[in-house]
Amino acid sequence: MLEKIVYTTKAQAKGGRTGRVHSEDGAVDLPLVMPKAMGGPGEVGANPETLFACGYAACFESACRAVAQKSGLKAGPETSVTAEVSIGPRKEGGFQLAVTLSVHLDGLDKAQAEKVAMSAHNDMCPYSHATRGNVDVKIEVV
Repeated sequence: MLEKIVYTTKAQAKGGRTGRVHSEDGAVDLPLVMPKAMGGPGEVGANPETLFACGYAACFESACRAVAQKSGLKAGPETSVTAEVSIGPRKEGGFQLAVTLSVHLDGLDKAQAEKVAMSAHNDMCPYSHATRGNVDVKIEVV
């Protein structure tokens, strides 16, 4: 349960995986394209997994920077997070996501970076909180 709501946004999808998504504020307005691997035409375009990867990567990088700062460390300007989101069928039916987060924390040594990334994952990032127990998330410090 949220202690306090600090921000809310809305987005609408029409047409499912081959439709269109747009945010209420107009910041996002994209056609969706079914990936070729899932039976689509092979056109370049956004899909739900792409959008989820973008959101998770951005949020996780911010969480890492916040944890580093709270720990008295500074993640440099070349810090980045790459989120790889995969989808596939479940034995029980339906589909499941899996995520690999490749984390580069510029200016931190490997031990510092691993500690920061795990703290971001366990304590800070709302995407990590939302996926915990539901999505296999692997953290790789690079």
